Amino acid sequence: MMQSLTDCYTLENGVKIPCLGFGTWKAPDGDVAKASVLAALECGYRHIDTASAYRNEASVGRGIQESGLKREELFITTKLNNPVCGYRESMEAFEESMEKLQLEYLDLYLIHWPNPKPYRDRWQERNAENWRAMEDLYKAGRIRAIGISNFRPHHMDALLKTATVMPMVNQIHLCPGDTPEDVISYCRSRNILLEGYSPLGHGDIFNVPELKEIAEKHGKSVAQVCLRWSLQMGFLPLPKSVTPSRIKENAQVFDFALSQEDMDTIAKLDGCAGYGPDPDDRPF
Repeated sequence: MMQSLTDCYTLENGVKIPCLGFGTWKAPDGDVAKASVLAALECGYRHIDTASAYRNEASVGRGIQESGLKREELFITTKLNNPVCGYRESMEAFEESMEKLQLEYLDLYLIHWPNPKPYRDRWQERNAENWRAMEDLYKAGRIRAIGISNFRPHHMDALLKTATVMPMVNQIHLCPGDTPEDVISYCRSRNILLEGYSPLGHGDIFNVPELKEIAEKHGKSVAQVCLRWSLQMGFLPLPKSVTPSRIKENAQVFDFALSQEDMDTIAKLDGCAGYGPDPDDRPF
């Protein structure tokens, strides 16, 4: 049972990853993104997740640098952007992200989406070449772990035809009501850690009566219940906020536990806050 923000899951290659991360999706580039990262680090978060597509890597990097924390205390993730296609292009994109983040090495690098619109007719080849570059960066010690995001079983099957390193993480949409069993089973059978972006779902999740009742019973917020559920499911949640009080609240999920009855109730909430996007029909 995870007891604190610095407790870790262990990836397939032995790398430790803090069990609760701070997400930065939709954190506006500039002072807002930087301040939110600083607030998270001050609250005790040591795992920061960003992406080239978020267009805030430079601000996230400034927050990391201004925190004054030692690099080895932190776990930093970013993601390869959709327009990138090819070995050389992936190498260049990685260096661009590293320059923006002001880092010498990265803890985790992910292919952000498996089937970008420009490559619908050759997504398998695109992923294979991008992954080959990531494998070389991993083997060279520039990245401590590599993984994927939004991949479903058929995307992973295609990637594994040429991969020499198994993905260590798959970051997908995971929240109460959205637990794609085919993806979960596939990843767990191969020791691929499941990270959950948007672990609080969409706005509707805060109005689900069952979640409100569980939250009241434990003297917690619905957000805290969702994050606690994610941890007890063995997922790694990545809550995002730019509000200091909510950043702090989202970290306070280690002083209570959901009962089996609570977990069973949540398991029945299929679709209560919508589902994650289909990666094969995204308009980007």
